[in-house]
Amino acid sequence: MRTFRGVKGSILFVRALVFGCLVLMAIAPQTLHLAAANAANSDRGVRPSGSATDVSRPGVQRKVVKTMSKVVKSDAEWRQLLTPEQYHILREKGTECALTGAFWNNHATGRYDCAGCGTPLFSSNSKYESGTGWPSFFQPVAPDAVATREDRSHGMVRTEIICNRCDGHLGHVFPDGPPPTRLRYCTNSAAFNFVPETR
Repeated sequence: MRTFRGVKGSILFVRALVFGCLVLMAIAPQTLHLAAANAANSDRGVRPSGSATDVSRPGVQRKVVKTMSKVVKSDAEWRQLLTPEQYHILREKGTECALTGAFWNNHATGRYDCAGCGTPLFSSNSKYESGTGWPSFFQPVAPDAVATREDRSHGMVRTEIICNRCDGHLGHVFPDGPPPTRLRYCTNSAAFNFVPETR
């Protein structure tokens, strides 16, 4: 009887061990890959900011599995990199006058990249005439391209939009846009570099 119980216990132990190994084999490659990527980024001082989107063609939104690094510069570096108008908009949260920016009336097909770090932010496919005199879009090229913050300046409560990579100020988002999102990303031309579509 003791021998039977011992054999039965050994069989159950072996089954549990095999099952545990199978589970580990299923999840270990993904875990090791993520751990290795995080370790490599940590060694380089890179802070992950989510996945990026392939927007080589405006309107095409294919997810790319890669990690983007945050762009962090000193105030002096930003001043050297940007024009005075770009610096005022992106780093000081300025606003250009309506109907004066380079892109409010731009109807060309292409992409609007961040003037601070070059990250693709908006596409001409989501640009529309809002009648405000500022470039307006109903969505960014990817959900993680643009971040939002509460803005209580000037006695108002608004939602500021910033480049998710360099924290550059782009403008504000309002819930009065067209379908399908019903959002209006009201932006400043000086926050962008426009990249025309090439066929």
